[in-house]
Amino acid sequence: MNDSGDGVPDRTSPDEAPQFVLPLVVRIEKAAPPARTDALETAARAVLVMLSDERSVGEGEWARAMRDWQDARIRKVVRRARGAEWRRASALPGLTVLGEGPTTDTAATAEVRVFPPVPLDGWPKELAKLQVSGTELADAEAPPAPDPALPVLWFSPDLDMSAGKAMAQAGHGAQLAWWELSETERKAWREAGFPLAVRTADARHWRELTASGLPVVRDAGFTEIAPGSCTVVADHPALRS
Repeated sequence: MNDSGDGVPDRTSPDEAPQFVLPLVVRIEKAAPPARTDALETAARAVLVMLSDERSVGEGEWARAMRDWQDARIRKVVRRARGAEWRRASALPGLTVLGEGPTTDTAATAEVRVFPPVPLDGWPKELAKLQVSGTELADAEAPPAPDPALPVLWFSPDLDMSAGKAMAQAGHGAQLAWWELSETERKAWREAGFPLAVRTADARHWRELTASGLPVVRDAGFTEIAPGSCTVVADHPALRS
């Protein structure tokens, strides 16, 4: 798995603000790694859970860090952990989100822990030493077509990304959708448990999506893919014209 992604929100001079990163850690045990799609969907929901948590808003204990992070590039870095590493990471302040995918003999339901934003050079030591590469994830079979009523994070069919990079991009897409929703729409999504799907669009559908006016993630190009690449379109039912 490779690391991170760097979403480019439609804001003024994101590089002028102090740079923070949202750390995510995915649990990958050797004997039972999660399926790729389940991991991507769980990472997206973890970002939404963090954005909506009472500690992240208003005068909450994480609110200042969340504001500082969202005023710059919405950078996310995904690292992996297992065994004692996962237990140490789980002891730090943060939120753990469980996946909803099926469990098989070779794939466990995903677990992703998300932490309050930290400065780029200020990672807690328990997280800084975790690996960002070395393990890839796969689906045992192609996921079914998504429910039309669900929010869908559509991935570009033209880009090849590692699982870690894709998890970060899914998080970016979920966050851009969140920013576009009204308070009423946010509340409804949160109360439903943030249902969503992650799928890869075919070429024709991708062209339609990128011209639709829905939120589009354009990567900053720090890792794996070229700057400005369109990676994800956030297709939330409330945002469809």
